[in-house]
Amino acid sequence: MEILKHECGIAMVRLLKPVNYYKEKYGTAQYGLNKLYLLMEKQHNRGQEGAGIGCINLDAQPGNEYIFRERGLGSGAISEIFGNARQAIAQAQATAESETDCPFIGQIYMGHLRYSTTGKHGISYVHPFLRRHNWKSRNLMLCGNFNITNVEEVFAEIVAEGQHPRMYADTILLLEQIGAALDKENQRLYDQHKADGLDGIMLTKKIEDELNVTNIIKSPSATWDGGFVICGIIGSGDIFIVRDPHGIRPCFYYLDEEVFVAASERPVIQTAINVKRSQIQELQPGEAIVVKKDGTVSTTQILPKLDNQRCSFERIYFSRGSDADIYKERKQLGRNLTEKILQAVDYDLEHTVLSFIPNTAEVAYIGMCEGIDEYLKAQQLEQIATLDSSSPDFKERVKAILEQHVRKEKIAIKDIKLRTFIAEGKSRDELAAHVYDVTYGQVENGIDNLVVIDDSIVRGTTLKQSIIRILDRLHPKRIIIVSSSPQVRFPDYYGIDMSRMAEFCAFRAAIALLKERSMEDVISNVYHKCKAQEHLPKEEVVNYVTEIYAPFTDDEISCKIAEMLTVSHIEAEVKIVYQSIEGLHDAISEHPGDWYFSGKYPTPGGTKMVNQAFINWYEGNPDKR
Repeated sequence: MEILKHECGIAMVRLLKPVNYYKEKYGTAQYGLNKLYLLMEKQHNRGQEGAGIGCINLDAQPGNEYIFRERGLGSGAISEIFGNARQAIAQAQATAESETDCPFIGQIYMGHLRYSTTGKHGISYVHPFLRRHNWKSRNLMLCGNFNITNVEEVFAEIVAEGQHPRMYADTILLLEQIGAALDKENQRLYDQHKADGLDGIMLTKKIEDELNVTNIIKSPSATWDGGFVICGIIGSGDIFIVRDPHGIRPCFYYLDEEVFVAASERPVIQTAINVKRSQIQELQPGEAIVVKKDGTVSTTQILPKLDNQRCSFERIYFSRGSDADIYKERKQLGRNLTEKILQAVDYDLEHTVLSFIPNTAEVAYIGMCEGIDEYLKAQQLEQIATLDSSSPDFKERVKAILEQHVRKEKIAIKDIKLRTFIAEGKSRDELAAHVYDVTYGQVENGIDNLVVIDDSIVRGTTLKQSIIRILDRLHPKRIIIVSSSPQVRFPDYYGIDMSRMAEFCAFRAAIALLKERSMEDVISNVYHKCKAQEHLPKEEVVNYVTEIYAPFTDDEISCKIAEMLTVSHIEAEVKIVYQSIEGLHDAISEHPGDWYFSGKYPTPGGTKMVNQAFINWYEGNPDKR
């Protein structure tokens, strides 16, 4: 129901044979560009604020451009930038000797889909970022799916070295940090081979061939605190991808004799390259993969592999559900809610209708239905076992038991034509109440329970403004909103746009409970504890914000959320049921990162920032970062 702005998406394509090879085999010199388009379009959900692409042509002669970049803003950016690239190709074909001499025809491609997690917008913040130089081996193009929590430290380190960053943004800082390491590596090789008597083009080629890309990125990446997948292209032809040591952000890749491909999600590679799931590998936490100018590929553990903190929200909500493992996990999330749902409807399945909103919750809905089905079958077996098979009405009674069924309906359908952005205030709220059409005639007035499952309930705004109102039109006795994920209680600082305490309905509910029970001292005590460690090194900071929730059970907070989100004219009783953290980990055992639910941040930077977020909220500066 609530659209979360979340981690970005990356796509990389490296053609391992000459461009003419693809033109002859596949009928187009745009083979690499076409594959990049597919990889990005299949991940379009990851970047509604902007998109960008970059291309390197290793065959370009001096005097001709060999680095191409196109960036765009908005949800239509993918179509725009690829349209512009193809227009540039078409225009150049009129005068070019060969199609391979046209812009955006090359061997190396980079793509990025952007969601802002910093509140900074505009074309200057859209990846890829580019650092230009007249020597090919000193050019650097960079993009990533990341958020660095210790930007202040990185900035101070760069300035201390004598650099003057032109923007205070994590991507720029990383670009300059890696760029400085690239300059040092170039200078090292220059000094070494100059002393050996090399000069001119021979010296340049030697430097390009011997760049130690692993060393270039090893030192800068060791200073980063956060979740990241950073992708880079060096102008002379080397590319690299490095993943954070906890594996917070995802990265997958595929390699054969023709192409190297990487993306944020596995199924998009399966679809774009038409390969089996087993052929796609995951870049491991702390690993860097490097494709050299000559096409050789290597992986290196450049950062120590730390405890697994792969993002569970990635599995619950963000990644495409067409991934085999994610599909199973989302079904299990729904199944794990069975007992809580049965309790919420007082085990009255005869008068309960199951449904889902939005479409992304459909897989969890299937799992939920399977769980309820299994419960009902067990009950039917017990009922049949108690019957006397010699009774003359035995068959009729068995038939009546077997006719019991779980009622599953498509209750809400989104009206994609309706837009509410043109209205404000009460008018917007009124229009929001009509975003979904409901299916009438499936819920018996004042008798049936209506259970609707969602992926997550984070802010509660959409529930309050529209969803509960919409469902109440069907006049159920009780509305049960089910979240396949646990209560989101803490901000995320590794890529998802959830950074302010007051955004979370769970936090607002806990604060309301503290005030109702005259426990305001808990709030002030947490503030003073956070304030006392404001200037401590991040490694020494403790997450005291967890104490806001400590006095209450999950059910108490859920009940308060339901009360706060139910407006006065709603006739049905409203309940909200959340997944337990135990149920989450049972379903998604390989992706245990749960800091937004538990407050257990995987890096010191996250812990420091959650304390600062609470200070900002308490002091009335929620937008301060």
